[in-house]
This record gives sequence, structure tokens and C-alpha cells, in this order.
Amino acid sequence: MFLAYFFLFTASYAVLRHLIHKVRNLPPSPFPTLPVIGHLYLLKKPLHRTLKAIAARHGSVLLLQFGSRRVLIVSSPSAAEDCLNKNDTVFANRPHLLAGKYLGYNYTSLAWSSYGDHWRNLRRIASLEILSTHRLNCLAGIRANEVAALVRRLARKDDPTLPVDLKTALFELMMNVLMRMIAGKRYYGENVEEVEEAKSFREIVTETFRIGGATNIGEFSPFLRKIGFKGVEKELQELQRKRDSFMQSLIERHKKEAEEEDPNSEGAKNKTLIQVLLSLQETEPDYYKDIFIRSIMLVLLAAGTDTSAATLEWAMSLLLNYPEVLKKTQAEIDVAVGSSRLVNESDLAGLPYLHCIIKETLRMYPAGPLLLPHESSVECDVGGHRVPRGTMLLVNLYSIQRDPKYWPEPERFEGMEGVRDGHKMMPFGAGRRGCPRENLASLWI
Repeated sequence: MFLAYFFLFTASYAVLRHLIHKVRNLPPSPFPTLPVIGHLYLLKKPLHRTLKAIAARHGSVLLLQFGSRRVLIVSSPSAAEDCLNKNDTVFANRPHLLAGKYLGYNYTSLAWSSYGDHWRNLRRIASLEILSTHRLNCLAGIRANEVAALVRRLARKDDPTLPVDLKTALFELMMNVLMRMIAGKRYYGENVEEVEEAKSFREIVTETFRIGGATNIGEFSPFLRKIGFKGVEKELQELQRKRDSFMQSLIERHKKEAEEEDPNSEGAKNKTLIQVLLSLQETEPDYYKDIFIRSIMLVLLAAGTDTSAATLEWAMSLLLNYPEVLKKTQAEIDVAVGSSRLVNESDLAGLPYLHCIIKETLRMYPAGPLLLPHESSVECDVGGHRVPRGTMLLVNLYSIQRDPKYWPEPERFEGMEGVRDGHKMMPFGAGRRGCPRENLASLWI
């Protein structure tokens, strides 16, 4: 009898919700929407492919229910333009997810902060003080040095016929580059000065990608959260404690070194990013606190390591699978650079075919197939449908950038400047919350 009442309630709930949905002119939604879990029953890994398949059946603008949370899925350039251009300010907020609470300093970091004066200041500092063209040029030697070190390590292999773990090698390359830019230290490979510190850092990084990237279904449903999804919260809290402690130790060391350093020395001229932020702290100590500096550093590490390494790995994989493209790339480099030295960043402007390969890699295999989630601050219109306030937005970049309707021709990037093509191609996002790391990424990919 209980089961009969349960199924009757579930069916009535789904039909009534579907009718109300249509009357309110909300975006299309797959039927049925179940009590408590909503559309979570439809989701499988990888999420971007599942959402692409759902959009193929129901349309490029969809409203799903992830437990108690409304989620707008857009899978076309026009819908993305509605959200990230026409309604850019409306969707400039981030939803309050667990990662933002514990790893994002209670939603105050650059990645997770709500749109407002604090976020605008974070963005300004990232763009003008940390990731400006001038600052990146000052640190170009670090990038060249680390690339040369990786090439030497690969060339010294005892048995050149053995396979190379390219994913690990590229990840360690990016980590060393960013940590040398941030703190003047390298923690992977050869010439690691402080072994125990390096070991601790590597453990924190491994844990960050294991826990920080996990999806916790409990955060979409208070009911599910109460009955057994508390473990992830505790792991996130402990992880952030370790990350905080490690980064604070780097800040304290920089403060001590600053007291002893000659301001006219070469080291003082080529500042690390921690030194840059500490100089801001001297001018406004009440705002640029240590927690502010830790937050900026951790966002740079999270956004600039695994993403860049994965893109470079895909590019190498594609080149090996298309030998004719590899030969054409090698021929371009031989003509523009020669074979007596490594490619420099200054050579990149003269390698248009290589740029096409990177752009095609970013199109086919974007590091973030779903853009970081946004959230609507007020009610708005997307694709002719009403989207309520507080709706989470997921832009399915994977679906948009692989749609043959928008991408019919091979070698389609020749003559194209940059890596964006309206809202058909936006691997670094678009609008106010577009990735500020694009300047740095363009030097690598």
C-alpha cells in the first residue's frame, strides 16, 4: 500500500510540476522531475557529454533540477551570448558550492567571490599587478628555464625507447613555473633545494585535485546531505587547513627576506608574485591581509596547472595521431627557428600553423568542458524563456565547440587572431567572469 501511495505521489508531483513549468514560461525541462532528487537520476560521468546528449533531445536551453537547485544548461552560441553578453551582469555571481566555501575562503576568492566591489578589486589586481604583459615578460626567464630543464631531462633518458609519462612531466613543468613565479621555488624534478618542503607541497597538490575536483551530490539536496554526505566537507576543511598553513609559511619567509634584502639588488627588481602582493600590503595593510595573498596564490595554482598541462598533452596526442600535421608543424619551426636552439616565446608570432593546432586543441578538448558555474542575481530572459533569480548556469563549452553546424571546415583557424570566435569559441570563458589567466596561457598554448 505504501509503495502505491508513493508512486501516485511521485507521478502527481511530476505532472503538476511539468504543467506549472509550462505556464511560467520556464525553459524546457526533461520529464519527469522527481521529488528530492529532481533530474539527478539522468546524470552520468562525464557530465558534459551527458548534458550534450540531453540537449540534443530537448534543446539548447534547458532548465534542470539538481536536487533543490535550479540549473540552466546552455549549449549554443546564441544562448551563451544571451547569458554572457546580454545578461553578463546578471550572471556575474557564483553559486555557493562547498568548494567555494572551504577552498574559496568562504566565497571571497577571485574564483568564488560574488560580483561587486571586492571582486572588481581582485580582478584589477590579477590583471594589472600579477598577470599583466609587463609582469609576465619580467618572469619570462623562469618559463624558458623550466622548459629547457624538461627537454634536457627527456634527452638524458637511459632508454629512449621507453614511453614517457607526458601528463606527469607537463604537470610538473607547469607547477614549477607557477611556484617559481609565485614564490621563487621549484618542487618537482631536479635541483629541489628543500626536499621535505617539496614533499609536503606535492602531497597537498595531489590531495587538492583528488578532493577539490570531486562532485558532492549532497550539496544539491539538504536531505541527502544529512543522511551521509558529510565526509567531503570534513576533507575539504582539513585540506584547506594544510593549504593555508603551507602558503602562510611562504609569506612569512618572504617577509623575513624583505627585511634583510638590499632594495637595489637584482632579486628586488625581479619580484615574485608574493613580493608584489606584500608591497601592496605595505600601502593598505587593512585590505591586503595575508589571507588575501594566500587566496590569490591558491587561485593561480588551481587555475594554471592541470588545465595547461592537459591542453598541452592533448595537443601532443593529436599531433602523434596525425603525422602529416606533425610534419607540417616541424617544417614551419625549422624555417622560422631552425634546429640549433629551442623555440622562444618571441618566436611564437611567426608560427601561425602551430597556433592553429593549439586553437583546434582548445576547441576539441577545452580544459573546462563546462565553464565554471554562474548564478543569476535577478530574473532574466534567455532564449525567450524566463529564468528565475538564483538559477545556476552551466555553459556546455564541449557541446558548443563540437557542433558541426558551427565548425564545418578543417584548418578553420588560419588567419584568425586570438583564441575566441564570438561565443562559438571561448575556452577561457567570456564576459566579466572570463578567465584573467588568458594572457599567461597564450604564452604556453
